[in-house]
Amino acid sequence: MNTPIYDFLKNYSSSDILRCHMPGHKGRNISDGNELLTTFDITEINGADSLFEARGIISESEKNIAELYGTYASFYSAGGSTLCIQAMLSAMKYENRKIIAVRNVHRAFLNAVALLDLDVIWIMPEYTDGILSGKIRMNDVEKALSENPDSCLYVTSPDYTGRIADIKRLSEICHRYNAPLLVDNAHGAHLNFFPESIHPMALGADICCDSAHKMLPALTGSAVLHTSREKYAHVLRKCMGIFGSTSPSYLIMASLDLCVRYISENIRQDIENNLRFLRNFRERFSGRLVFSSGEPFHISIKADESGLDGNELADILRKNGVECEYSDCGTLILLMSPVNIKDDYEYLAQALEKSLNIAERHPRESCYFLPELPQKAMSIRQAVFSPCEDIPVEYSAGRICGAVSVPCPPAIPIVASGEIIDENSINIFRNYGIPFVNVVK
Repeated sequence: MNTPIYDFLKNYSSSDILRCHMPGHKGRNISDGNELLTTFDITEINGADSLFEARGIISESEKNIAELYGTYASFYSAGGSTLCIQAMLSAMKYENRKIIAVRNVHRAFLNAVALLDLDVIWIMPEYTDGILSGKIRMNDVEKALSENPDSCLYVTSPDYTGRIADIKRLSEICHRYNAPLLVDNAHGAHLNFFPESIHPMALGADICCDSAHKMLPALTGSAVLHTSREKYAHVLRKCMGIFGSTSPSYLIMASLDLCVRYISENIRQDIENNLRFLRNFRERFSGRLVFSSGEPFHISIKADESGLDGNELADILRKNGVECEYSDCGTLILLMSPVNIKDDYEYLAQALEKSLNIAERHPRESCYFLPELPQKAMSIRQAVFSPCEDIPVEYSAGRICGAVSVPCPPAIPIVASGEIIDENSINIFRNYGIPFVNVVK
């Protein structure tokens, strides 16, 4: 497959043209190691197209990725899935839709809601791994949609542990109520290229975002916004332009362009190989470790059910040469991708074997306090833009949450802005090692 953005940058960087335009480094190698960065880093010069008004090389590359994913339209983001989420919710605001959301959202969702002054009708999932993961009950979805006409449904799938929602069934329910289905698929850009696609776009979602950098070989900050509906194509591009930088990174766009070529030429075989490696890896530790179910590239270990402390195991793995994606008291997540090779799994297995020989193992009860929906005191926007202060979590009972106090990862809110912090919430903050919370004065 052609790579129009990368080709343009490569040709431009090798020319002798004098760069009388931004950026200020002028394509020159001003320090060791940055030659490729500076020579390929340009602005919207003649022939380079413009991301939010794409009609040239960017548009051509976006059409390539839309073809690979089978969408009506796909748009590049140099601002990660955060920009895509802002655009999705903006499109719903244009239609004056109510937002129904399953609670285990990323904090980028809450920030977008605050900026757009939207209200949220929450659906609490049946939690299984603290705040990270939970099963969506279809009866709750049907009830929320039936009670709230002119709404949309927003879900996160895969979630942070890799659990996949039943997108096909959710889309059928949504469409019975004329409600668009929006999916934060940041952890699932690779799912379209399994032997049978389990990507949201193939299962009936109306709009979804993929963080290419999470699961594919692309630079951090690269993402794609997909839609299956013609009516959303123009408005989504417009909404991305409202929130996105007017100087989007050509390095990120070039990495997306090259990622498209990788997808078209290599990804299916790489996924096939990795699925075999992943299956063998799990079988090797069967009986010694309990794994969460979900999409296989998330090796999510139920540490507590395995008689282990997730944070302790992560520390030991680090000393044995493996840095995990995430850990807490009861969970450890090792995130692989289609570009991993067989040797990676052998290295990981040996490090895990050594770590298990060292880690203290004994029967453990779940360390999690399960989330409950706190009482709402004011809107998300009111809370975020009110005068706020940071206080120790021990003194926060009865206070109204201001900005969301959850680091990334996992960036899943314990208490949403505008909600009253209660004792259960305080226990959950402690679970995740959060010593201070932001509250409304």
